[in-house]
Amino acid sequence: MATEQRLSPAERSDLVAYLDGELSEAESRAIATKLTRSVTARSEVEALTRTWELLDALPRAKASEDFTQRTLTEVGRLSVPGEAIAGVASAAFRHAGRMLAWSLASAALFGLGLALARWAWPDPTARLARDLPIAEHLDEYLDVRSIEYLDGLDRIPEFNGDPD
Repeated sequence: MATEQRLSPAERSDLVAYLDGELSEAESRAIATKLTRSVTARSEVEALTRTWELLDALPRAKASEDFTQRTLTEVGRLSVPGEAIAGVASAAFRHAGRMLAWSLASAALFGLGLALARWAWPDPTARLARDLPIAEHLDEYLDVRSIEYLDGLDRIPEFNGDPD
């Protein structure tokens, strides 16, 4: 009597090998027993068989000799471990070189900015040094009330330095 028992995922993965006769005798017997007892399992096998027949009916694409040669050359190149290491090292050196160039450019721009700031920005200590005599006598200058007072002092011989 047939049942509606489906194939398990493991049996389904072995189904192609079963159809090609590549399974062991015990595995083949287990799948054959399930196929004789389950209508659902038989329909899965029939669908798979029809799919393979349709795939066999499709035209097969041929690879060009150039494609084969390029593929074999690429596989040969990738199989040499020294070249893979050299490629990684080359990429690392390029990255390090780029980082060094950016660092040098950043340092140069920083130096240029610092030089421009020192040249264009006024130095407050230079102004203080230039105005030091004024700062030393500031209290005396604050006591002077007007220019006329200084002119009057200039007319007095004791203050202007003339002994006459």
